[in-house]
Amino acid sequence: MNVLLLTDKLSFGGAEIYFCKLENHLEHPDLKFFYAAGPGDLQNRIQHLDRYVQLKREKHYENLLRLKKVVKLNGISLIHANSLRMVLYGIALKMMTRKPIKLLYTKHNITWLELKSRRIFSTLMNGFVDRIITVSNFEKKSLLESGVRKEIIKTIYNGVDLEQFIFREKKEDQDFNVGVLARLSKEKNLEFFIEIARKCKGMKNVNFIIGGDGPERNKLENLIQRYGLSGKVKMLGSIKNPEKFIEDMDIMLLTSNREVFPMVVLESMAVGTPIISIDRGGISEALLEGQTGYLVSEHSTDAFYEKILTLFGDSMKHRELSIKARRRVEEEFSLKKMVDETLQEYLERKDFV
Repeated sequence: MNVLLLTDKLSFGGAEIYFCKLENHLEHPDLKFFYAAGPGDLQNRIQHLDRYVQLKREKHYENLLRLKKVVKLNGISLIHANSLRMVLYGIALKMMTRKPIKLLYTKHNITWLELKSRRIFSTLMNGFVDRIITVSNFEKKSLLESGVRKEIIKTIYNGVDLEQFIFREKKEDQDFNVGVLARLSKEKNLEFFIEIARKCKGMKNVNFIIGGDGPERNKLENLIQRYGLSGKVKMLGSIKNPEKFIEDMDIMLLTSNREVFPMVVLESMAVGTPIISIDRGGISEALLEGQTGYLVSEHSTDAFYEKILTLFGDSMKHRELSIKARRRVEEEFSLKKMVDETLQEYLERKDFV
């Protein structure tokens, strides 16, 4: 059976990294894989260039004509879409080729269509998609509430490459680094991260470090200046090696307004850097309060400050969280587990195409 995986672009993001992981690691004697995506910073991660098609942004009709040829020439019988737009591409390709192609959709985030009309979204899913893979049970519950049929939904958690994100014991150091790794966009709520740094202004040798780039950069830089935190908060820009950034932190924070199941939580757990996270989306499915990290129910600087203070002053608790977090990732959230479960989804449809 031949499978075509689609994603919008290869810019730095959760869905795009997920696509690259599958492109790098999918392998099975009964399956052959083909890939298509728009350009982006992650293009250099693509390994199977002989089976890869680069799409053009906003050139949807041209893209569909190219993909139609790929589908016909290679006998594609299953399409795995990684965005709502790619679901629409998949539906269009089924109609254009008049072939009984199976359509899978890994849903990474809340879509514009859900925000506009949950009823239209659920009708589209129920009518055209054979399997929706959710990355958390929180998202699965949300789909059920929207009216999507239970039998087409399956949760497969994102997986961490344990050979890339290696566990490291923290060394005692004079400096204590508190980090955040995220796209500098409004929904990541990094203004709140700076507010936490302001709350911790009196803590000596505690540094706050922001990794990532995005449209909110200038606004955040101005806020740092206005609060007089230039010596306390550093912005590093785009991060090429996230594992090294996380390893260099003593604590990671997650302050987003909205999340589904962010990879940075699992990556921090894998490396052994304790994470203090806002309790949103499916984060609590990975991060167990007080056992593998800390969850904070509301955006309270006092609550985050108290957790930072605890880990700053208690090296034994810091180490305990680190070890338990790594063990949990190894057991439940490995890349191998994610790839194996995804392959099983393909194979279950092999006899029906």
